[in-house]
Amino acid sequence: MLGAVFGSVRVPAVRRGAVAVLATASLLLATACSSTDGTAGTKGRDGDASPSPGTGSASPATPSPGLPPAKGSVKVVSTLTEGLKSPWGLAALPGGDLLVASRDGGTIRRIDGKSGKQTLLGSVPGVSPSGEGGLLGLAVSATYGADHLVYAYFTTESDNRIARMQYDEQRPAGQQLGAPDTILRGIPKGAIHNGGRIAFGPDRMLYAGTGDTGDTGLAQDQESPAGKILRMTPDGEPVHGNPSADSVVYSYGHRNVQGLAWDGQKRLWASEFGQDTWDELNRIEPGRNYGWPDAEGRKGERGFVDPVAQWKTSDASPSGIAFAAGSVWMAGLRGERLWRIPLSGTADKEPLAAPQSFLEGKYGRLRTVVSAGGDKLWLVTSNTDGRGTPKPGDDRILLLEVG
Repeated sequence: MLGAVFGSVRVPAVRRGAVAVLATASLLLATACSSTDGTAGTKGRDGDASPSPGTGSASPATPSPGLPPAKGSVKVVSTLTEGLKSPWGLAALPGGDLLVASRDGGTIRRIDGKSGKQTLLGSVPGVSPSGEGGLLGLAVSATYGADHLVYAYFTTESDNRIARMQYDEQRPAGQQLGAPDTILRGIPKGAIHNGGRIAFGPDRMLYAGTGDTGDTGLAQDQESPAGKILRMTPDGEPVHGNPSADSVVYSYGHRNVQGLAWDGQKRLWASEFGQDTWDELNRIEPGRNYGWPDAEGRKGERGFVDPVAQWKTSDASPSGIAFAAGSVWMAGLRGERLWRIPLSGTADKEPLAAPQSFLEGKYGRLRTVVSAGGDKLWLVTSNTDGRGTPKPGDDRILLLEVG
């Protein structure tokens, strides 16, 4: 069954039944004058003479009993596995094993959560890796025990799309993925800013972060799925409670959403690439405008939602985020560090204390962070994607203990 179908760049694209006609790759390449995912960019995004101070910009809130401490801690417990190539998406299976996607290889592997043994599930048909596109986010069905469905966000020759595949671990290695069932197609693609993170929320609906593909006007166009956070049923249909009843668009005005996570109060958070000045952590609410391209970082302008925390682009270039131990944890690509943002519990405009960084430069670029339960996190490095400096063993998945 096909779910919602998007249209081209400037025609209605988020209504059910629309025809998917996407902008060409040459047009998107022509617009690629803004920075990439933490490397080469314009106006010195990657060419700054010296890095800015390594602290996030935030106004500390007043601590209250029962909240996380202002200062946290990170301990690397172990390296689960090594030798991964261009890892991007990571999803946890019931029982503790992991699925990891290779952006450039278009493959999904299972990682034993204890031994680190790798098993190839198979390749995802139709993946066309180029630039920042390829096989990106992964998510395991909210009803995995009954349906064994794995969801993937990926780039094809014509678009970005979301498909689901049945995973049969009884079949031979390399042949364990069923045929893709596309639930959402027609998300504009580009050499840059393809978004790609997907996750099931506490409401058991599927959320997806998309990018503006370098065409900044798409972020404010509510008829385009580009530069948005999308919310849909597991079949790819609009959800009751979305800002528009027949649209999967949940929020807009985003440049390139790379991380999605929910806190203990089931509030949605998203990390986002800035252009030349500010990267962002945003508290997401339905129907709200997060400003891009008219606002980058805190502007205090009516009609736009300011980020809860922001960073100089040299300190972050954020990717995946996760919630654990009362804080949001954010992986940094160009910043090559893990950020901790302690939450105040009720305040949506500022964290409890200034963001704190860990592991700076120790493991290179950091792509994805996923909760491992309690005070544990899985952290994926990203040094084999053509933009890092691989070391022996790269790329790897680390198990962290955080506080």
